[in-house]
Amino acid sequence: MPTQADQIDPRGQRFTASVNLTGFAVALLIAPSRLTEVLLAILGVGFLLGTVFGPQHTPWALTFKKLIRPRIGAPQELEDAAPPRFAAAVGLAFTGLALVGYLSGATLLGAIATGFALAAAFLNAVFGFCLGCEIYLLARRLAPAQEKRAGSPVAH
Repeated sequence: MPTQADQIDPRGQRFTASVNLTGFAVALLIAPSRLTEVLLAILGVGFLLGTVFGPQHTPWALTFKKLIRPRIGAPQELEDAAPPRFAAAVGLAFTGLALVGYLSGATLLGAIATGFALAAAFLNAVFGFCLGCEIYLLARRLAPAQEKRAGSPVAH
């Protein structure tokens, strides 16, 4: 059972997704350029912080907590931080791949990876559908089935 420290405001996640959506959209619009690489690096740092320390410790989440949440009040309910933390790792992977693509001159790779990250951010920002969170939950549902099969005796 998650503790209070492991709980996050889901509205903060949508705010973070909105920031990421904007960053990825601008990166695609101006690509390829050094500014594209800088934007992707900044977004990557946010994803890295969210992966290592939790989604509530990103610059975007802290901005939400200090500037927006006081004006809109406490949320009706909190949610577990583990799925968004996993989603941050997925975002980090795609952002890293995009950055490597642009830095190495493989701009098509950079654009495709940025496009996938943009699509995921769009789903979360606009519809509240966190694709990385859903992948995390699916993996958690499948893991017990895999463990049961691995632990069951095999007929020889």
